[in-house]
Amino acid sequence: MELELVGSCTWVLVLVAAGLSLASAGPAPTSKPTTAWTDCDFGRFKSLSPRELEAFKKARDTLENSLKSWSCITRPFPRNRDLRQLQVWERPVALEAELALTLKVLGTMADASQGDILDRPLHTLRHMHSELQACVSAQPTAGPQPQGRLHHWLHRLHEASRKESQGCLEASVLFNLFRLLKKDLECVASGDLCV
Repeated sequence: MELELVGSCTWVLVLVAAGLSLASAGPAPTSKPTTAWTDCDFGRFKSLSPRELEAFKKARDTLENSLKSWSCITRPFPRNRDLRQLQVWERPVALEAELALTLKVLGTMADASQGDILDRPLHTLRHMHSELQACVSAQPTAGPQPQGRLHHWLHRLHEASRKESQGCLEASVLFNLFRLLKKDLECVASGDLCV
């Protein structure tokens, strides 16, 4: 009887030890692990220098005064959009698409005789976009295609660039500019801490 009890206790200890080692291994990996973004250093974009923010503010104020009447069929950047609603791995993808549209529109505005008011902001945005683009394209593509909110947001940005008037796009980008620079960029740079 004593031998049976000792043998049973030994088996219980072995099973407990095996269970603990499995538990410490952590959850099963998802198809798009959030740790994949740790190689991407977005932290330097958490806040822009006062000089850069002033250049953006000056450009926005100047350009807003030159806006003609505009109307939009859809809202490229809806007010209720919040990157925190996306999974951590989806946020840089959404921000990269947002930056791409912003650069396209501001680049067109710069070409349309806005002078050098956009030189510095465009330089900063191009740098951010190239960093994000490199990071997004370096991530594994074996995971799921964008679905849900991310798919909807990407589709909305794509459709806006095809269907909306230039006036609508210009106004939308200008009104969204500081949200992009302060809220969206900071959220992506904060990773898991953006909740």
